[in-house]
Amino acid sequence: MELLFMEPVLKEMIWGGSRLKQVYDMEIPSDHTGECWAISAHQNGDCKVVGGTYDGCTLSGLWKDHPELFGNCPGDRYPLLIKIIDAKQDLSIQVHPDDEYAAVHENGSLGKTECWYILDCDPDTQIVIGHHAKDHKEMEEMILEKRWDEFIRVIPVKKGDFFQIDPGCLHAIKGGTLILETQQNSDITYRVYDYDRLSDGKPRQLHVKQSIDVIKAPFESERAVPQVQTRQLDHAVESHLITCSFYSVYKYEIDGSFTQTFDKPFVNVTVVEGEGQINGIEIKKGQSFIIPAGYGECRWDGTMSLICSFV
Repeated sequence: MELLFMEPVLKEMIWGGSRLKQVYDMEIPSDHTGECWAISAHQNGDCKVVGGTYDGCTLSGLWKDHPELFGNCPGDRYPLLIKIIDAKQDLSIQVHPDDEYAAVHENGSLGKTECWYILDCDPDTQIVIGHHAKDHKEMEEMILEKRWDEFIRVIPVKKGDFFQIDPGCLHAIKGGTLILETQQNSDITYRVYDYDRLSDGKPRQLHVKQSIDVIKAPFESERAVPQVQTRQLDHAVESHLITCSFYSVYKYEIDGSFTQTFDKPFVNVTVVEGEGQINGIEIKKGQSFIIPAGYGECRWDGTMSLICSFV
């Protein structure tokens, strides 16, 4: 069995910057690069395998043609999408639909449940999670009357924070933040407000009706900040960040030699700090790969931090 190393898909964004180059030494297309789709089989950014038996194959193609690599996991598409997001400026105030709404209104797309691990951020950085409307009626009034300061809930954020963004949760990454995002394999975003910014001389499209349809009110803050469970292992600290209906996400901080076996259909891995080896293969910060079904024992050597996810 081989590890499946991914060639990332890099995307320019109006709010993007150059930290993907500065921090992870990625070959970015410009200094407005906002997203690295690190592990993706989505049609808008389908990663290819680098090296090995499946060199040059797309992840969507492997999912279709070699289901055994993924434990014959059910479903017509690879279920998860892993991104590294560099927000030099604020992202739009936005919300995502659930599977049911997306299936009806977005041509059978999946909905979008996601979570954020804060890789780094500037001092005094904030993010938007939730709103202050007491019910759906007040939420709709605040949006239509553009009472943004009154409506939007802003909180401080620091490196190492973790948030779960369920469908219907108003949210926005703000400038100065570097995030690893684990999400459903979906590219559906409804913009509620975009600060009246212009892109190519025109305002970006808003989705006010859809947003009002799907935003949940009142906001339930306890769902957005899961209780992280941490345990000390032999030469590693394991942090269980979240388990929900769509994924489980763990962080491993490794120092030395650490051995484990994942009994999962597949595991997404991104090296977010440091460098080392997995079973003698050199890995470094910024690399992402998939541990396929039946791979067996993983021996990690080095000083590094990993974010791992699986279904």
